[in-house]
Amino acid sequence: MAIEVRQIRDDELVGYVESLTTAFLERPDVAKLAEEVRPIWDLERSWAALDGDRICATFRSWPTELTVPGNARLPASAVSAVSVLPTHRRRGILRKMIAAEHAAIRERGEAFGLLFASEYPIYGRFGYGPACREATWTIDAIGTAFHGDAAGGVEVVKPSDESRDAIKVVFDAWRLQQAGEIKRRDYRWEYDLGLRETNWGTNWKGFLALRRDESGAVDGYARYRAEDKWERGQPRAILNLDELHALNGEAYAALWRFLVDIDWVGSVKAERRNLSERLPALLTNARAASVSDVTEGMWVRMFDVPRALEARTYERTASLVLELIDDEAPGGRLRVELEAGPAGSTSQATDRPPDLTIHIGALGAAYLGGTPLRQAVLARGADEHRAGALAEADALFRTLDPPWTSTFF
Repeated sequence: MAIEVRQIRDDELVGYVESLTTAFLERPDVAKLAEEVRPIWDLERSWAALDGDRICATFRSWPTELTVPGNARLPASAVSAVSVLPTHRRRGILRKMIAAEHAAIRERGEAFGLLFASEYPIYGRFGYGPACREATWTIDAIGTAFHGDAAGGVEVVKPSDESRDAIKVVFDAWRLQQAGEIKRRDYRWEYDLGLRETNWGTNWKGFLALRRDESGAVDGYARYRAEDKWERGQPRAILNLDELHALNGEAYAALWRFLVDIDWVGSVKAERRNLSERLPALLTNARAASVSDVTEGMWVRMFDVPRALEARTYERTASLVLELIDDEAPGGRLRVELEAGPAGSTSQATDRPPDLTIHIGALGAAYLGGTPLRQAVLARGADEHRAGALAEADALFRTLDPPWTSTFF
């Protein structure tokens, strides 16, 4: 029987959740979970593959916007809940669902598709490229102090509607200045503070610290949980940092200092952080901050290439014609002209001879400035039609500050 790919109906949501959680090797109460997500999932953006009347694969997305270098924001599709039952692998089902969503992305006018890849080898063949890096930072709280005097202004508050609104304001201001960050869904804040219970996973039970400036305005926050630990009769608790955002350097330093100085804390562990954190420079012993689990973060797939190239800023000047190998483009290739510089840029489709031919996934990887283009092309290669074009493009797309996506989805 042929596999059918289509958007799901409301009465199919329980079966959809059952298929999804089975593929993810999880066993929640699917009926309760379906009721939980019914009001917050957009079923018009929820794709299913059906083998007869059984859902055997899932794929969904939600609308967001991506901050690009220079702080412009463009509409994007955030992809999640991608699954195929183990009984239906290797049948081309994922390819069919991706084709359906990609066609919908173009129809909606979204410039990018975004995702976090559970398995690295899957998405490159569909035009996605790893655009951001992330890492786990662990701070030995016993082995360091901080330079300078404490700025203060940090208080621990109870998660509430008021504190939720306060940290949302901080995040929304911060994301407008951080290339790679995305707009969050409103209901996420409820889950992040434990104000809404979930039937999938565990409910958040932690602490919320707000930092206020001299005027009393909240300019940073941290969400964290504590893990009890003792060594030789001494308290060495592990503080797990879920999130820390600050609108200025003083708030950033004050929040980190507050966390490291909490009594009984032996170490602070922060996962999915920016690989380029400036934290070590604040410490009297920079070696007390160590990095592990360095990996790629968010992947980017470009759809409206001229619009995306024109929207971001560039720290150098260059004139390039890029030919992009893209299985989804007419004829399998797309050619764009880019006139770029610090004062502004223009980009449009062209039939001019190319300076450089690369895969669309390589451009997605390099677009935000964090992945060197010369590395991104190694998987599929690049053809230089003008000597030095690759080096020129590599330098053009790089940014002084790396992109980072703190919002996992």
